[in-house]
Amino acid sequence: MQLALQQQRDSLDKQRQSIHRQLREPLPSARILAADFISPFRAPPQAPCTALDSESVDSIISEAAQRQTLSPQLLRAVMKQESGFKPCAVSSRGAQGLMQLMPSTAQQFHVSDPLDPIQSVQAGAAFLKQLLTRYKGDLTLALAGYNAGPARADERDTRPFPLETQSYLANIFADLGITPAEAATPPFDPKEPLPEKP
Repeated sequence: MQLALQQQRDSLDKQRQSIHRQLREPLPSARILAADFISPFRAPPQAPCTALDSESVDSIISEAAQRQTLSPQLLRAVMKQESGFKPCAVSSRGAQGLMQLMPSTAQQFHVSDPLDPIQSVQAGAAFLKQLLTRYKGDLTLALAGYNAGPARADERDTRPFPLETQSYLANIFADLGITPAEAATPPFDPKEPLPEKP
């Protein structure tokens, strides 16, 4: 048991260092233990759920992107990170659906069924557009607000983002083929298609 816990701690430490290298931020001196991140509560059991086929994903994304004047690549990267394209995904914190809408966000955008793919993506796109407007095109802050909530993104100057949010940002930037510096240089134009990755 002790060996397994030590291996988990070592793995978490390596992941943490990798994220910091990717974001070009210095490592804080205090080592964070794996126990700090392991929730004492088990995630609720989930119904078996398969990912949507690419044709369905393309269709849903295309409509939502056009309605919100967002890049389809951006919506796809967020959806991939949020749910892995699984429409019945439910997080341990209560976020649901393809775009992992929290109940308050679903209510704000008049979503009657957060597990409905079309409703989820339309609301997620509208929320992302709202955040991009709020943060004047700063994609880093908009995505941090989507992941951790706008109140947490507003605290960017007083404390670093949680490791989960840092990893979330790094994964989306990698999918989009952009660097953290490019994402944080406003204004990010959410309606322009991103360059194809080589």
